[in-house]
Amino acid sequence: MKLNFKVALLIPTLNAGKEWLNTLDSIRSQTIEIRTKIIIDSGSSDDTVPLARQYGFDVVEIKKAEFNHGKTRQQAADLSNDADICVFLTQDAILASPESIKNIVDAFEDPEVGMAYGRQLPHQNAKPLETHARLFNYPDEPVINSIADADKLGFKITFCSNSFAAYRYSALMKVGGFPTDSIMGEDAIVAAKMIQAGYKKAYVANAAVYHSHSYTVSEEFKRYFDTRVFHEQNKWIIDTYGKPTGAGIKFMVSELQYVLKHDPKSIVKSISSLGAKWLGYKSGGFYKKMSRSLLKKLSMHHFYWK
Repeated sequence: MKLNFKVALLIPTLNAGKEWLNTLDSIRSQTIEIRTKIIIDSGSSDDTVPLARQYGFDVVEIKKAEFNHGKTRQQAADLSNDADICVFLTQDAILASPESIKNIVDAFEDPEVGMAYGRQLPHQNAKPLETHARLFNYPDEPVINSIADADKLGFKITFCSNSFAAYRYSALMKVGGFPTDSIMGEDAIVAAKMIQAGYKKAYVANAAVYHSHSYTVSEEFKRYFDTRVFHEQNKWIIDTYGKPTGAGIKFMVSELQYVLKHDPKSIVKSISSLGAKWLGYKSGGFYKKMSRSLLKKLSMHHFYWK
């Protein structure tokens, strides 16, 4: 029997820009009933807030300094505590189909599924490196993982993305909700805890969004600096599931092969990008020895270092 879930859609925002209207239009076109729609805005100076209200969202405004990936999402979840399923989007993710949210919610028909994440497709004008990243991390085949897959997948079993993900509210609360003090990776932390607690994690390939970024070499350094900080802050995940190095090597080889096949002239950018990621990740291992001012310069999430 089809379950009639109460669904909440939750989006953190800050100056969502010109793509925001496309995101809102894609939400309006969804076939499933979305009972609760909330944005938590951390100080937008553009038309993010008035447009959200125009599209039927409740708006909670916080100070920019109060934003944290996990803390802010937990605040949104707490505000929708009458929902069965909390669906999270980022402001730059455009739902690819009117069925996208329905399809990700359908994964929870299995009572053992605690969380699910959707497929991310590159934008139409995406460059080779961002296109490869989406193809590598978001294949076209669905999969459901449980603790039985932990030995095979290792650290990869914690992979998720809150750019488009959904959580069973009761399961989210059972594992303690989102962390309030992690620099990033709040979705991976919850995934690690849910797998440990006996829940399943679903990757729903037919629930898709358009979401990709073209990062500069400097930005890649900063992203991977923060990734290492996240790993250092959450060593229990590595102790439980293993180191992420294997997946990183596979990604590097796959990217070089993709670029050589599809756009050889991008090979210099690819090598530079991979080098920046490696250097950023290595540098992040020494973050505890760095001054606050240096951390803000090296980190993409500079607001984290208060």
